[in-house]
Amino acid sequence: MELLIASAIGIMTAAGFYLVLRLRTFPVIVGTALLTYAVNVFLFASGGLRTGAPPILRDGVEAYADPLPQALVLTAIVISFGMTAVVVVISLGAYLGAGEDRVNDDGPRIDPVRAGRAR
Repeated sequence: MELLIASAIGIMTAAGFYLVLRLRTFPVIVGTALLTYAVNVFLFASGGLRTGAPPILRDGVEAYADPLPQALVLTAIVISFGMTAVVVVISLGAYLGAGEDRVNDDGPRIDPVRAGRAR
């Protein structure tokens, strides 16, 4: 089970990095979402994968699931949803303002000799 979870985290991370390095905004947004999913699965798996264990320790229960990774993942989901919404709105504004959705801006290059900054 651990090999499957580790492989899924690795594949999501690799796909997320590949998409973040693209030159359009939509693949960058999808890539950051994949990276946040990979981090969420990593945080969840770091608490140990237990099935059938209660979430809190009670009388007569010897083993329980750690609630801290669950709380961290829940917080990370809320934060990533908010940040994804912000990035979508910023990229939409940039697209409407510039007329294209390219991530990098290859603006006019200034020659340092012509600009008076010769070395």
